[in-house]
Amino acid sequence: MHSFLKNNFFSISFATSLSKLAGCIRQILIASAFGVGVIYDAFNYAYIIPGFLLIIVGGINGPLHNAVVAVLTPLNKKNGGIVLTQVSIKLSILLFILAILIYSNSSLLIELLAPNLSYEAKSVATYQLKILTPCIPLSGFIGLSFGALNSQRKFFLSSISPAITSITTIFFILFSWIFNQENISSHFFTYTGLLAFATLTGTLIQFVVQILEINKIGLLRLDSTFSLFKDEEKRIFKLIIPASISSGLSQINVFIDMFFASSFQGAASGLAYGNFLIQAPLGILSNSLILPLLPKFSKLKSDKDNRGLQKKLISGIEYCFLTTIFLTGFFITFNNQIVQLVFQRGSFDYSAALKVKNILIAYAVGIPFYLYRDLLVRTYYSIEETNFPFKTSFAGIIFNIFFDWFLIGAPIKNFGNLSPYNFGVVGIILSSVIVNFIVCILLSFNLRNEDIHLPNLDLLKKISLMLLAAFMDSTLCFTILKTTNNFNSNLVKFLLLIFGSLIFFVIYFLLTKYLKVNKFKVYRKKI
Repeated sequence: MHSFLKNNFFSISFATSLSKLAGCIRQILIASAFGVGVIYDAFNYAYIIPGFLLIIVGGINGPLHNAVVAVLTPLNKKNGGIVLTQVSIKLSILLFILAILIYSNSSLLIELLAPNLSYEAKSVATYQLKILTPCIPLSGFIGLSFGALNSQRKFFLSSISPAITSITTIFFILFSWIFNQENISSHFFTYTGLLAFATLTGTLIQFVVQILEINKIGLLRLDSTFSLFKDEEKRIFKLIIPASISSGLSQINVFIDMFFASSFQGAASGLAYGNFLIQAPLGILSNSLILPLLPKFSKLKSDKDNRGLQKKLISGIEYCFLTTIFLTGFFITFNNQIVQLVFQRGSFDYSAALKVKNILIAYAVGIPFYLYRDLLVRTYYSIEETNFPFKTSFAGIIFNIFFDWFLIGAPIKNFGNLSPYNFGVVGIILSSVIVNFIVCILLSFNLRNEDIHLPNLDLLKKISLMLLAAFMDSTLCFTILKTTNNFNSNLVKFLLLIFGSLIFFVIYFLLTKYLKVNKFKVYRKKI
């Protein structure tokens, strides 16, 4: 059993790491090829709806995946294959109809999602959305097959599968560069539809690979009878619907942000690049800090040990802020070096780098609240209290609309801006920071109703000392970095970033230890 868990952990970790690496290379090439120009801006709007369905419906740990794992795992291969095939056919028909509606109304949808985009960007986005619509029916089977593969303990393929689209995009961009160099008078796809064609091709390859594997392990049953296993089908759809609504609430805020971002040229591209840099370390922190706590919370709740649960949660909050405040200070201090090394080449020029640096700093400010909100929401779900987080999600949407509007100058059509403060695209990110802060406060204080009492003043004192440590650390490292601005070599910049990161970490670790707000151990106690 131990060997089984080790093997699965290794295969999942290895495959996920490869996917992340492929995604990183893809993003670097996109930055070099498109910068923050019209094409990539338009693609980010065209991808909103297909991407939403690919993430919510077709993603690993999405509603379809989780529902299928829950229902198929107890069944044998034959019965599981019948259920999978029946659900796949019905869901694909529904999504195919949806895709036709989206294709037919693509121009209207882009107008609704991005009313302030330039005419050129809207035209490109509409064209790209039409290319991407076949991804919608494909997303249904991809999500179902993820669950089916994992129900049969085929973890590697489901974990590596998302890399297919990244690798396809990398191939398309490299092929385009080679082709354009050899044919100066011609432009492959004229770059306009390249990203959309690459995404569609990658999704199609992913679909074919997964359907071949599903057939190979005996879960594809085209001769199935639709009258069989009705209860299992109903269970899958019953699990999918509420989970999709819950998962979709966070995506609604993405739609809102993109709606307001359409007022600023290059904003969608800048948001995509900045968010990419933030999400990788946040994902690692979320998995390493939060996931191990949730089974413990559930067990303590079932044992009615509220004091033990409270103690574990307080410890989790302290580690959450200790690590995220470090990340905030790190990204603010080294934002220039990070953006230059990762993105600044080709079409990603100095002005693009400056825009993404400001966006990265704004995102960095919100890291602690983002992860703390994640911890609190998952805590509520682990104690089977879902009503209040659901309400705060709706409240967060309303708050986000208001603050997005207010922080970009409170514009009103035909009247101009009501507010003298227009922070541009940075204001849209700060809106999310404020909303997450408000939601965190609401979720924290409501824990009292669950008989979980947090020592708020003590936690606030510790967080303030962590912030002081990060500020002192950042100020010192930034002063040192100012003396190295004359180095232009990427290799030297890379070495400076590595060396500077180590210094930043050591200083922060020692300061937080000195201020007694760091419980991490650098040694093992002897037994």
